[in-house]
Amino acid sequence: MPMKKFELEKRKAEKLHNDLGAANAPARFGQAAGTVLDKKEQRKLDQAKGLVPFACKLNQDLVKQLHDTCAARDVSVNDLVAELIQAGLNK
Repeated sequence: MPMKKFELEKRKAEKLHNDLGAANAPARFGQAAGTVLDKKEQRKLDQAKGLVPFACKLNQDLVKQLHDTCAARDVSVNDLVAELIQAGLNK
């Protein structure tokens, strides 16, 4: 059943109102804590640094040790893993 012109315009206005309300909503879940880059921007920054994605599956206990070490040394997981791999390759 086709919508009448009035109903179509009413729905457009409701959608616009909802979109504007969402744009003015307060930041939630730590979004205001730092600037969040979208994936495309983050990929460009990583490529400029010469970083390449590298995925692997690790034992849960080993991952917990990595996270604990990162917290103790105040470094990122990427930096710690790179350091450990480099040390292993230099042996």
